[in-house]
Amino acid sequence: MKNEIPQHIGIIMDGNGRWAKKRMLPRVMGHRAGAQALDKLLKDASGLGVKYITVYAFSTENWKRSEDEIKGIMGLLREYINKYFDEMESLSLRIRSIGDLSALSPELQADIARMKEVSKTRTGITLTIAMNYGGRDEIRRALTQIAKDCRKEVIHPEDITEQLISSYLDTSFLPDPELIIRTSGEWRTSNFLLWQGAYSEYYFTDVLWPDFNIDTLKEAIAWYQGKDRRFGGRNSK
Repeated sequence: MKNEIPQHIGIIMDGNGRWAKKRMLPRVMGHRAGAQALDKLLKDASGLGVKYITVYAFSTENWKRSEDEIKGIMGLLREYINKYFDEMESLSLRIRSIGDLSALSPELQADIARMKEVSKTRTGITLTIAMNYGGRDEIRRALTQIAKDCRKEVIHPEDITEQLISSYLDTSFLPDPELIIRTSGEWRTSNFLLWQGAYSEYYFTDVLWPDFNIDTLKEAIAWYQGKDRRFGGRNSK
């Protein structure tokens, strides 16, 4: 797998709060620094050959945080989605989303819909933003819809395959990620792309997300290129 570039990279952007705490700053400033890190990374990664990047922006569990922090995160999401509309056209960045958007404000939902529509024909990196997303919730919603379609006889129980389940997931438009990166030194998946990451390589780094850059990404890709991906089988020698 030497020199092979992963086509789809998932990123659990962790450590914004700790980055801010180390600098005695409000947590929202850590989230702003994290958004700026993503902005720069997307620009720097445009020539690497990566086709899809999926980032964990706000999980179904993040609603447990303080009202001020949630408000700050949502404000940053609106700000940066509009930034991508105004400034990212030169990168031909395509924006998609996964997660249950119904819990978000009507204004943010409108911004997301607008960005998807405007960028749908772009041919650069597809940036998928996971908002109000959780892997278990995604699977639950998919199975609920499959059950409804079985009741309507649109499909039948014997039709249910792994491929069919994948087609009902939020990520039906994406290939499964070959590489998932988690920053800040934590070693857990945190409910991110549970189904899709079954055969992903997981790269954990102590770097806090606001300090993550193109060099760190290249280190993760180089680590990935050293892996022998057998998918449960054996590669011939």
